[in-house]
Amino acid sequence: MTTVDEVSRPSRLAEPDEAISAEELQLAARNHGIPLEALRYDVTPAGLHYLLIHYDIPDLDPAGHTVRVDGAVARPLTLDLADLRARPRVTHRVTLECAGNGRALLHPRPVSQPWLVEAVGNAEWTGAPLAPLVREAGLDADAVDVVFTGADHGVERGVEQDYQRALPVADALREEVLLAYEMNGAPLLPQHGAPLRLIVPGWYGMAHVKWLRSISVLTEPFTGYQNAVAYRLRQDAEDPGVPVTRIEPRALVRPPGFPDFMSRARVLRPGRCTLDGRAWSGHAPVVAVEVTTDGGATWAPATLDEPTGGEFAWRRWRYEWDARPGRYVLSARATDASGRTQPVEQPWNRGGFANNLVQRVDVAVIPT
Repeated sequence: MTTVDEVSRPSRLAEPDEAISAEELQLAARNHGIPLEALRYDVTPAGLHYLLIHYDIPDLDPAGHTVRVDGAVARPLTLDLADLRARPRVTHRVTLECAGNGRALLHPRPVSQPWLVEAVGNAEWTGAPLAPLVREAGLDADAVDVVFTGADHGVERGVEQDYQRALPVADALREEVLLAYEMNGAPLLPQHGAPLRLIVPGWYGMAHVKWLRSISVLTEPFTGYQNAVAYRLRQDAEDPGVPVTRIEPRALVRPPGFPDFMSRARVLRPGRCTLDGRAWSGHAPVVAVEVTTDGGATWAPATLDEPTGGEFAWRRWRYEWDARPGRYVLSARATDASGRTQPVEQPWNRGGFANNLVQRVDVAVIPT
């Protein structure tokens, strides 16, 4: 029987020599990251976009699906998809990243979905802005949090629950927050939250509730599992932690050349080579990317393409490299307008969240 104390603690850490478990492999088989070669696309095709499903994909009929707005409001609302489609239609290009991206590279390793660095994607989301809908319902003056409930249902650490996340009222009322019913110009796919999901630009993926069925306004802070227990930055099991919110800056290298099948190490011919990739941050626009080809001994500035798609979409960078025979470790690091820069040494927390340690790409340059 799971005790209250056990439920309040974050998940365990792997032992120093403990391999990835069958349970973690099962999670990895259900969820997937973007193939890094797909960083070439400005907009990630839906089938290549990263995916994390906490429980099961619900069986929902779009024709009968509704979302209810209730709680601390003057006029509760119930809307179907036709109602939402009749409202002003907005499209935002948004980079989504899983809060646990990079977890499997940490030491000690938090035991959970074993992400490397591929838990990201950049898509165009279309829907109705949330703020006008909440204001229409008549938000109470003492409202504190807005809770979003999905139709996915399961158990985590002994707690049976619908997937629920809350936003502070000020964040929920940001004009760019969407109730999305399309992805890349097509109806949402089942795995991406069909028929309706929340999009919270700039925040990690746990906030973008899928299969959305209700929106409830509270006059007290929400204490549900996903806010109070699961997604918190802790240094030890007794630490109450602070909530995971906005995406930390990150740059990824689109691996050059071609891969070894098992290791994914890259093979490249000598000569002039344009290294490129994508960079993003949920705090502020990326203003600089630096590249190293010698494992971090020296760094050089990359060229940033002009922004495309708005302030919440990733940005392409490029760097010209004269590749000579030998072995190299490539990395890129991003800096945003708030002054945040990717670390070159491991940041660590017990849940493996918001880990934006620079990526390392092993390359062998070999003559023809």
